[in-house]
Amino acid sequence: MATDRFYVDLPSLGQFLDLANPNNYVDAPADWYVLVTDVVASTEAIARGRYKEVNVLGASSIVAVLNAVAPLEVPFVFGGDGALLLVPPTAVHAAREALLGIRALAHESFGLDLRVGIVPLTAVVSQRPVRVAKLRLSPTYCQASFIGGGLTYATDLVKADPTYRLDVPGDRATADLSGLECRWQDIPSPRGHTVSLIVAALPSGGYVNEYLYGEVLETLRCIYGDRDGYHPVATAALNLSINPQRLAAEAKARAKSAQWGDRVFYTAKAYLESLLGMGLMGLNIRSGDVEWGRYKADVRAASDYQKIDDALRMVIAGSPAQTEQLVRYLEDRLEQGHLVYGIHVSDRALMTCLIMDRRDRHFHLIDGADGGYALAAQRMKARLQGKTQNWRAYARLAQRRHPSLGSLLSTSA
Repeated sequence: MATDRFYVDLPSLGQFLDLANPNNYVDAPADWYVLVTDVVASTEAIARGRYKEVNVLGASSIVAVLNAVAPLEVPFVFGGDGALLLVPPTAVHAAREALLGIRALAHESFGLDLRVGIVPLTAVVSQRPVRVAKLRLSPTYCQASFIGGGLTYATDLVKADPTYRLDVPGDRATADLSGLECRWQDIPSPRGHTVSLIVAALPSGGYVNEYLYGEVLETLRCIYGDRDGYHPVATAALNLSINPQRLAAEAKARAKSAQWGDRVFYTAKAYLESLLGMGLMGLNIRSGDVEWGRYKADVRAASDYQKIDDALRMVIAGSPAQTEQLVRYLEDRLEQGHLVYGIHVSDRALMTCLIMDRRDRHFHLIDGADGGYALAAQRMKARLQGKTQNWRAYARLAQRRHPSLGSLLSTSA
């Protein structure tokens, strides 16, 4: 019990730039555990147009664990096609059962394989540290960030060593997905591009730890202005969906069973709740201690469009010209050996919501559409491994969609 309150008692930071300073992080308790989930063959699923379902399963991993260990607060990070969480030993059994439930749900309702692993930090910190910081996004919500390489090492262990994987059958009934919602329409970029970006500092670059991320963030400020200049969520662009097809992913996850009738019933319920929400926000009504007239602003404030989890992850809205400026800067740093990066360009963002309390405890997971972080990570891995053939294939695709950007990427491959 001594370390259960580690994350609750961790002081919070006030500015995202503070996360670029490694001195603002502390070591995670050595008796905690890393929970790892990711959708197996997510790239292929995304290529079939199932990126929304992939996102929903990643978010489901988080909400199932949070519900299982409540009221305990634990740090987590959303990666698009999966998630990473840290839990104390007193919560690891409940978290394990919840994740087995999500694994069963992935198979039964989505026909996808969710890889689930649990790694004790004692098996990680002897090789890589796990250091944690907490950023306050709103008066009631804080976001976790991680540095040190430990989470990446734990993920690699789960993929390589079956000892750390949970491959036993699970029961979807053990996963409580209360609070998972996917009801906002895709959020269009106000200037044409929504960029999913992952940047990892390279030890060979000569920078001390993650100080490079401060330089990257300063460069972003020069290109895009302050964070409002590249925030991918504009309140005016937030609109609830009443299209049953767009509610299907949530229905697959949260319906009582995978049977058709249960999904139809859940979809109808979500449809009516969306209509009610549209009315409450449109009429600026206060109901149940929720100020519906300012709810969209609260959603924007509690969105996780930028974070650090052994790499800088961001979803950025901007113009094609700004994307080109960003890529030129990153290519220059790549050639100097300072960093490696992956990028995916879309024209809109996705939002998946975790509503623990609609009034003061809700947070919103952001990814780029059409593959987002999952495809950016794949391209970064290809660069890191020197597989330029994959990068050239992406450059050719990018050139068809965005000619100037594609040409730039082709010359650097």
